[in-house]
Amino acid sequence: MRKYPSLLSLALVCCCCSIQAEVFTSIGQMTDLIYTEKELVQSLKEYIKAEESKLDAVKSWANKLDVLTRASTLDPEGYLAHPVNAYKLMKRLNTEWSELESLVLQDPSDGFISNMTVHRQYFPDQEDEKGAAKALMRLQDTYKLDSESFARGKLPGMHHNAILTVDDCYDMGKTAYNEADYYHAVLWMQQALRQMDAEEEHVVSKADVLDYLSYSVYQMGDLPRAIELTRRLVAIDSSHQRAGGNLRYFEKLLSKQLNELNQEGQEPATEEPIQLGTYKRPKDYLPEREIYEALCRGEGVKMTTERRSRLYCRYHDGNRNPRLLLQPMKEEDEWDSPHIVRYLNALSDQEIEKIKELAKPRLARATVRDPITGILTTANYRVSKSAWLEGEEDPVIERVNQRIEDITGLTTQTAELLQIANYGVGGQYEPHFDFSRKEEPDAFKTLGTGNRVATFLNYMSDVEAGGATVFPDFGAAIYPKKGTAVFWYNLFRSGEGDYRTRHAACPVLVGSKWVSNKWIHERGQEFRRPCGLTEVD
Repeated sequence: MRKYPSLLSLALVCCCCSIQAEVFTSIGQMTDLIYTEKELVQSLKEYIKAEESKLDAVKSWANKLDVLTRASTLDPEGYLAHPVNAYKLMKRLNTEWSELESLVLQDPSDGFISNMTVHRQYFPDQEDEKGAAKALMRLQDTYKLDSESFARGKLPGMHHNAILTVDDCYDMGKTAYNEADYYHAVLWMQQALRQMDAEEEHVVSKADVLDYLSYSVYQMGDLPRAIELTRRLVAIDSSHQRAGGNLRYFEKLLSKQLNELNQEGQEPATEEPIQLGTYKRPKDYLPEREIYEALCRGEGVKMTTERRSRLYCRYHDGNRNPRLLLQPMKEEDEWDSPHIVRYLNALSDQEIEKIKELAKPRLARATVRDPITGILTTANYRVSKSAWLEGEEDPVIERVNQRIEDITGLTTQTAELLQIANYGVGGQYEPHFDFSRKEEPDAFKTLGTGNRVATFLNYMSDVEAGGATVFPDFGAAIYPKKGTAVFWYNLFRSGEGDYRTRHAACPVLVGSKWVSNKWIHERGQEFRRPCGLTEVD
């Protein structure tokens, strides 16, 4: 933002121009003061003009934010369901409000500054903005969305309009670049360039975009295109401190490669825009990445006609449990082996709202249990916030725990507390096991209740797009449906882990996903689910 002179600087001008004593005795000296006064008047006019300009800038910002907040506060969760809105909220509060604060500080406003001071502790920081940007990239990868779709807000089921400007796209690309993620840096710098060429407004220079883009393309191994982009950069800014050197280096490297291949020359790269799929995304730590992401998109689901014929729906009374006799649960088979079932109307809307009310003040970054130490810690592959609720806290929690026990026939006395999780922008939990494996025998040692024998997962919201629970091993995808719950066993009757139950929570593309988990442990189930010698469901 522009810098404006303060009253202090004007006062300094006055001080510097103060006249010495006895000047009145010399008309010559006094005529000098006439010109001094004229300069002061001009300076005063410039100050007034600068203040008016600053005020206009603040008014424009206030009017824009007034319209935006009127829309966002009508349906906060729905507004934030759009990942672009969530990212821009992070960016606004972390970057743009700080710029406005700097503008106002040039002529201090006590009321504004005091409010900023009070609320700053709740503002997202740089890590939040970076995390939101990376979430958009994660959604882009998982659901195979090009940067144009995100920039134009073209996401399925969206009712709120949200676009990314040239500068937004540039910042996305720069975030990726700073993480040495050249694949995404290319995609977003290319999008910034595309919108720039379409003559959209921007602050960042085309030279800066080409600088990042050309080097990122080089890092992706595309030397001809890197050379072409660098030539464009040199044409725009011949004095650029890196462009000339980079161009000579790229050309020399390409020449060396062609000589090694016994080729005399190569056709120069065209200036065709880089598209999704131009470059292959680098492999990462997750072996089943492609299968997992395909399932999230609804691809590769192995629900055959034969398998479907083995799935049934029924009324379930919990082996004639008194609390379920008059109103049995509606049970539907989601998968045959391993057996996964869904219960309809497992939670009422009133219960869901109460659980969310209790959980919201305690939501904190979700953790995972370290397989070596058994200690809970955060991880990049689990992006959500969670809270743990005890049955004694509220009758609703006690009632939900009792219902889980009635439905499953398993005791919840040794189960973990009810965990409430909320997945925000791009929220996910990559493929994982709920039970502890042989290589991590101490994972639940501190609990003293054995391994996690079963999982009971309540869906507390509908999700417009994404957010499925998928099982990469056997190709199942289970979609969230508010008020329903799914249940499966993690262990065979022999006590051995069922490795087929490795599952994942797909990134939420559109919407806000709320779930509650109840992990039921082995201890206390000896007569409720007797052990067996074979690995059968």
